[in-house]
Amino acid sequence: MARYDKMAYGSAAELIFGSAKHPITYGRDFSVGAGYVYPELVPHPRPGSEKSQKSLVKEYEKMVVDVLDRCVAIGIPGIQIELEHVYQMTRNPTWGGEIAAQTKRLMEDYHRKYGLKSAIRATIADYRKPDEEKIWDSDALAVMLQSFEASAAGGADNLSIESVGGKEVTDYTIVRQDIRGVLFGIGVLGSLDMEHVWSKIVAIANKYGTTPGGDTNCAQANVAMFMAGGYQDRSVPHTFAALTRSIAAARSLVAYEQGAKGPSKDCSYEDPIIKAISGVPIAMEGKTSACAHSDLVGNLASACCDLWSNEAVEYHDMFGGTTVAVFTEILGYDVAMMNAAIDLGKAKDLQDMLVASDKYRGMHGFILAPDNAFKIGQAIVANSQSYYARARAAAIKAGELMQQDSKLIMSSFEREALDSSMRTLLGLPDREADFISECVEIYKKQVKGFEPKNYGL
Repeated sequence: MARYDKMAYGSAAELIFGSAKHPITYGRDFSVGAGYVYPELVPHPRPGSEKSQKSLVKEYEKMVVDVLDRCVAIGIPGIQIELEHVYQMTRNPTWGGEIAAQTKRLMEDYHRKYGLKSAIRATIADYRKPDEEKIWDSDALAVMLQSFEASAAGGADNLSIESVGGKEVTDYTIVRQDIRGVLFGIGVLGSLDMEHVWSKIVAIANKYGTTPGGDTNCAQANVAMFMAGGYQDRSVPHTFAALTRSIAAARSLVAYEQGAKGPSKDCSYEDPIIKAISGVPIAMEGKTSACAHSDLVGNLASACCDLWSNEAVEYHDMFGGTTVAVFTEILGYDVAMMNAAIDLGKAKDLQDMLVASDKYRGMHGFILAPDNAFKIGQAIVANSQSYYARARAAAIKAGELMQQDSKLIMSSFEREALDSSMRTLLGLPDREADFISECVEIYKKQVKGFEPKNYGL
């Protein structure tokens, strides 16, 4: 498999919201990365609605209609709705397929009546348990692939996933601030798992004429970021979480090397690095995902997005309408501002403001600012000889950037965590085979359920 060995862009200055080197068109007149930013609304059903296929299908019908109605009511020209599977939708492939088909029928109706551009992303739930089963030869994977097929056949325009390969190792190593284990779990095991899974996802997408979208390291890098939390939290250092994120970029890139076309997944905070390397359009979430979680990159996250998402919002009533309608409106006005900036020739000015507001708020914003994201991307493509080499190079570059910028203020706790991780990274073997051998020996003993053979090792 060919790995990226050069950047899609000549410099970070070319990275901007609304435009990608390789835009993609699907759905109903829906183009992503072609000079315009669209909202991506992720509705989440209420607890209890998943008890039967009938009740869940009805719940999604109400949510989708509320979203489409609000688009028409306030003049949002287009939207992508992500059907992010709850467990029952993937475990019962016909459920996800019927919901995709129903959503497509509704979108086609609104497109015919009002000219509303639209698309459907189906994100299949990865419910494999790496510590309990052979994840490449499990009933869970077989059902997941059936669910991909059902959703594609039903009418999903884009297929995505939040894959979990290597999670058994990173669940153990993130809380212990063990950067070697994180590099192994995400950079090596996660990449190997993505290669295996994404070859199958792309084949299904091609079979049904559907676009293979993207992946996210939600199960690992997002865990580190959310454990790092805000300024008062100390469960995981922010510097350590940022190193984890840089490793995740090298891992999430595998989807596109296997044939994914984007747009990427919204909760993949590593996506600015992915876009700089691959040129695919990206979905991002920030301030509009406060309904789901808090982060320190609320504005900066939109600096080079092509879809702008709310992450997920549970379906309820608010004074302004249902939650899904309200967040559709919020997203709609956000992207209207970005698109006005594009039309007025002020996109770069707006991007500078978005970046400046968050770049030094925390470590994640710092490494994901376009200039630093580009530099991390350069480190990845310059070390394309192995998954290990490029993931390690990404982490070292992120660490160097944090160490060398005097504007980035960090406590002694954060500085010590960073310096310790950097010493470990710099002292690791250069050869991937030596690193894997070392890690297999260590984590086979320490991590319950870790089985190297599950990853072909």
